[in-house]
Amino acid sequence: MTGDLTIQHHHAGELPDGRAVDRWVFGTAGSVTAEVLSLGARLQSLHAPDRDGRRANVVLGGTSTGDLLGEAAYFGATVGRYGNRIAGGQLPLDGTVHRLAAQPNGHTLHGGPDGFATRVWNGTEVRDGDRVGVRLELHSPDGDQGFPGAVDVSVTYLLDRAGELTISYEGVTDAPTVVNLTNHAYFNLGGEGSGMVLDHLLQVAADQYLPVDRELIPFGPPEPVVDTPFDLTAPTGLGGRVSAAHPQIWLAGDGYDHNWVLRPGEGLRQAATLLHPGSGRRLDCLTTEPGLQVYTGNHFDGRLTGPGGSPYRRYAGIALETQHFPDSPHFPDYPSTVLRPGERYRSTTVYRLSVE
Repeated sequence: MTGDLTIQHHHAGELPDGRAVDRWVFGTAGSVTAEVLSLGARLQSLHAPDRDGRRANVVLGGTSTGDLLGEAAYFGATVGRYGNRIAGGQLPLDGTVHRLAAQPNGHTLHGGPDGFATRVWNGTEVRDGDRVGVRLELHSPDGDQGFPGAVDVSVTYLLDRAGELTISYEGVTDAPTVVNLTNHAYFNLGGEGSGMVLDHLLQVAADQYLPVDRELIPFGPPEPVVDTPFDLTAPTGLGGRVSAAHPQIWLAGDGYDHNWVLRPGEGLRQAATLLHPGSGRRLDCLTTEPGLQVYTGNHFDGRLTGPGGSPYRRYAGIALETQHFPDSPHFPDYPSTVLRPGERYRSTTVYRLSVE
């Protein structure tokens, strides 16, 4: 792909409480471009060409800042301080149980009701060689949503001419705490609002997954994917899997909302590949994280309308959330999410767009 990498910074509007929201649009004109908002350090849009060069936005989004505090609160957002679920809103750490802010079901999801997705981050334009993007920073005070320790975190989005979007996270703390950040973009490679993702093919580099209970909380050690609808070791059509007669599929609302245990390795490694045969768009996901939460939008009900004017109904998008495991503070055998003073939290995920 050729062309100049550009970045533009705009005022995107204001929240009801008067907080200003900024927008950065960057990438290569006519090729892959990204839009990031300071509200939730969120990937609001990602435009990419199909095999015939026709561009479309391939991530779901809200149409107003009101949507982004309501039905679309997690769409494309950086979620934390702890992405995914902590059971019972209770965080055991170093012999003390911290009571966290919880959602109405009693569990803490994505850092609590007022997690990082609702915050306005401070952003700065970044140019890094043949990449351009934005770095966003946030201070989370001690006791924020019940979490111990003050934490300073940053997320940096960088896009190159080849259509590779790198998301890098860092964080430090002044007291022991847990940190587990991820991006919550929903992808539809046929184009935002184009319908269901059941015609997509998904492959995940994992031989195990975490079964969940009725509250979608893991209940024990990983189990093999072989001979289950969770075997995505080869490219697999989503339509046949979300309709599979399997208790775990039913528990999640006829689809996926589960964590896959990625094959171990050092540094960035392949996590998943998503392909839309109709357009030829392909998305490769690489990460340094040990897990991948796959959610197939099982509970979208049409109440939210996307930027293209189409309502989001069931299976309108698929989230590929690279992260540590759900509820790991309650499972000592899971990879630890504890961050201590003097340590630095680091995590990197790459979403690589191409066509075939």
